[in-house]
Amino acid sequence: MPVALQLDAIVLADDPLAKVKIAGLTARERATRVATRIGASRVLVVDGPRDQVSAWRAGRTNPVLVIRADQLVHTPLVAPLVAAIPLEGVAIAVGPDGEDGGAYIAAGSAARAAIAAIAAGENAATFAVAAETTKVPHGEIARHAIGTPEERAAAQRLLYRILIKPQDNAISRFIFRPLSSRLTKLLVHTPVTANMLSATVGVMIAIACVLTATADMRLVIAGAAVQALSGYIDCCDGEIARLKLLSSRFGAWLDTLVDESSTLAYMAAIGWHCHLYWGHPGWDIWTVGIIVGLATYGWSIYCIYYNIIVGVGSANSQDYATKFEVVPTEQPDAVRLRPIPTKPLTPARPLPPWLDAIVAFLPNIVRRDFIVWCALLFAVLHVTHVSFIIQVTGGVVSALVVTKDHVHLRLLRRSVVRAGQRLLSPST
Repeated sequence: MPVALQLDAIVLADDPLAKVKIAGLTARERATRVATRIGASRVLVVDGPRDQVSAWRAGRTNPVLVIRADQLVHTPLVAPLVAAIPLEGVAIAVGPDGEDGGAYIAAGSAARAAIAAIAAGENAATFAVAAETTKVPHGEIARHAIGTPEERAAAQRLLYRILIKPQDNAISRFIFRPLSSRLTKLLVHTPVTANMLSATVGVMIAIACVLTATADMRLVIAGAAVQALSGYIDCCDGEIARLKLLSSRFGAWLDTLVDESSTLAYMAAIGWHCHLYWGHPGWDIWTVGIIVGLATYGWSIYCIYYNIIVGVGSANSQDYATKFEVVPTEQPDAVRLRPIPTKPLTPARPLPPWLDAIVAFLPNIVRRDFIVWCALLFAVLHVTHVSFIIQVTGGVVSALVVTKDHVHLRLLRRSVVRAGQRLLSPST
């Protein structure tokens, strides 16, 4: 949808099924949030007489999105409609077999016909117009009937499939998600929000660091356990945001701030523990390690987020790109950077299954999900100095890798400017 185009949305919620709750939200609430999520500037929820529709729409000529709220709906139902919005006519969401998806976008004279049909009591998501109608297949996890208890249970199962993110690594998928998803299924029925959970993670990390920065090994083990537990709550905040359509740029940055600051703080805390437990008064190898760790981790965080903000246009470190290419845009003398997907290394000869599994797992050892569990294991074994050395070494190696990528990105951006071209930001 072009940036300058405004979109009105109408949620038809006068069916009793619109009050059915699935995963913490009524069908009408979810449809309303879907409309807002895909960019509707105004949303009208119709749950009574429809004569208000004409007055609400009076004088406006922009396209109108209509969503029927007698079913479970999710963003993939209407996102394809917005991408295929016509200049004149109707774009209707349809299922795999061509069945009515319960949503459409009308533009031009068809928008006026849609308003008239709704005001006249039209309940179906389609209506007779003299304009061209385009059938748009909706995406996956888009909608589900909720008329019977069996359908509601199936709708909830369908929605819960979004708890797994495509970017999830093996640690997240097999260690964290199985437990965090169960906790999320309980929390989703409460007023708890994703930002509340992010703040809770921050408090848990602070407690973990206080417990860890001591010479008492029992407290260090307790701190490592709190740190590991916070990883499950950290998964829940994103899951709640996706289920309740509460994702926001502020929430993404809050989660990011908590994650990165916790990495720095816990590394420093375990280093201070090593200084108290393994070292001696004054400066020693452990205090020097804390400084090196803070410097390298801090620099790595800067390089990573420069990359995803300036190059990718994201707030998620999992979107980090190692290489970019310059691509033209529709604007004259303007270009944009596009991430180049990293191709997996293919060995010249097939590896034995056990070695292939190890190679596939190796990228996960630098992730926070893996580190928190290793920290707990090392604390239980009373080898916290090994944990600290690994964390500092990881910081140094990460700094070297991302520095190379950072220099390449800076040089690429500079070459665009020197060529007399205008470099657009990823969000433009």
